[in-house]
Amino acid sequence: MDRKDALIRLFIERGVLRFGEFTLKSGRQSPYFFNLGALHTGGAMLMLGDAYAEAALGAGIDFDLVFGPAYKGIPLAVATAEALARTGRDAPWAFNRKEAKAHGEGGQFVGAPVAGRVLIVDDVLTAGTAVREATDLIQAAGAVIAGVVIALDRQERADGVSTTAVDALRETLGVPVTSILTLADILRFLAAGGLGTGNDGALEARIRAYRERYCVLEG
Repeated sequence: MDRKDALIRLFIERGVLRFGEFTLKSGRQSPYFFNLGALHTGGAMLMLGDAYAEAALGAGIDFDLVFGPAYKGIPLAVATAEALARTGRDAPWAFNRKEAKAHGEGGQFVGAPVAGRVLIVDDVLTAGTAVREATDLIQAAGAVIAGVVIALDRQERADGVSTTAVDALRETLGVPVTSILTLADILRFLAAGGLGTGNDGALEARIRAYRERYCVLEG
């Protein structure tokens, strides 16, 4: 089993990736739902951190700091930095507060100084709001965005737009925006009978129908 299939299986087992009928913020009725917040054990985070680190290094992103937008990005930044340390690269990490702290040490950030080239790690891009807000904070601090890594690219286009949120963010920032998994990976997993329940084909067909309606299809 390759790493992508292992991650998909882990996500299904831990309830990160669920199948059924879900209403998204967009109002769309989706046959699947992805919530990385459901992953909350040490062993699972070790595996996830390795995947983020591998994706960042594989994309050739040159960075000085790992940054996680509050709140879901916080454990991702820590897990990624720990994974990088296991490869021999001791990268600092930081995250933002939702509201600037006016007492104690104060400030908008927690962790290492936000400076140099910053790698942002987050869960899923829908409209890219969290990453864009983090980008504004990082640039206001005088740092630059080196790249973005997310767990899943749903490959969906916004209403009336021909590109995905990932493509739009990549064009706006002018830096690599890469994902560990895509919807295409999930479909490949189902096509290979990865669930092992005998219902893979029917579920795959439902997701493909959703993909035809709402997603940017791969060449």
